[in-house]
Amino acid sequence: MSRGLPLNVKLCLDKALDSALLSVETYNKPAVKFKSGGYIVLMCIAWTSLFHAIFFKRGIKPFYREKNKVRFKRVDGEIQFWELATCVKEYFKGEDCAIRKNIELFIPLRNKLEHKFLPELDANIFAECQALLLNFDKIVEKEFGEDYCLRESLSFALQLFPSSRTLAMGIKMSKDAQKITRFIDKYRASISTDIMQSGEYSFKAFLIQVANHKSVDALPVQFFPYDKLTDDEKKKVERIAGLIKEKHIPVVNKGTLKPATVIQQVQERLGNPKIIRGKKQVNKFNSDTHTRCWKKYEVRPERNSDNPEKTKPEYCLYDEPNNSYLYTEKWVEFLVKKMQDDDEYQSLFL
Repeated sequence: MSRGLPLNVKLCLDKALDSALLSVETYNKPAVKFKSGGYIVLMCIAWTSLFHAIFFKRGIKPFYREKNKVRFKRVDGEIQFWELATCVKEYFKGEDCAIRKNIELFIPLRNKLEHKFLPELDANIFAECQALLLNFDKIVEKEFGEDYCLRESLSFALQLFPSSRTLAMGIKMSKDAQKITRFIDKYRASISTDIMQSGEYSFKAFLIQVANHKSVDALPVQFFPYDKLTDDEKKKVERIAGLIKEKHIPVVNKGTLKPATVIQQVQERLGNPKIIRGKKQVNKFNSDTHTRCWKKYEVRPERNSDNPEKTKPEYCLYDEPNNSYLYTEKWVEFLVKKMQDDDEYQSLFL
């Protein structure tokens, strides 16, 4: 497949392409219940081998060195190659792009999933898994040319999206799955909105059945990258997406959180840190901290205010029937970001 390349580049590139093809085959097998588990392991191998091929092509030896020594590290007599995290760091340098953030989600996720069977997670990470493959092909083309791209070997998969049964499983999660879902949510909250919305971080698509093709020779499936559409074309796509959405019965207070839930989520996303207050060990983010936060950032009025509805609606909403306040996911994200700054946290107690 990779003729004309130096042997070390050829071996790494062949391994990368084979691993990626095998990952797709694994994911698309109807009998495989936990699709993303094996797929992620194989795609991490594929990405690692691809980076090794790139470095060899550039004349860089992707090996760990002994501390303060010229010699390379060895494990069981074999030279130790750079792991995927090191490869990502060396390849992207200071660039903080969507492709990098997508790969960096799967490095720790691979370790968390490698010895678990959690098919209920498939629907949650489907879009990121799809982007992981498309990005791989993009880097292959950039570094080695179109002839090596996977899209020349792959057809349109019939198992393209999670079934309704899979989506239902995603709601009924085991404790292990809940922990990993919280990790994924925390990671997503840590990256910028621009990256989150990029197709290179998370690839999402919908299919529209075409009644009549203009030509009998027309391709049955055509892809139009959202990122490359004009503003007018994007508006049309959003209109179509709105039309084909499943109709839902309205739910009161959907998407809002009670204070206790906010406190729990912020504490968990911070890594469940503990502090000493009054000679007692307590959670760093607790009900007292939360009260100090909504007061400091003025997201809602004090209790018994004459105008209880005067809140910052992006963070907090007044629930009139229950005479209480509910909070948004944006409030959780805001607090997680603020509470990671020690000076900001300490300012709550001044």
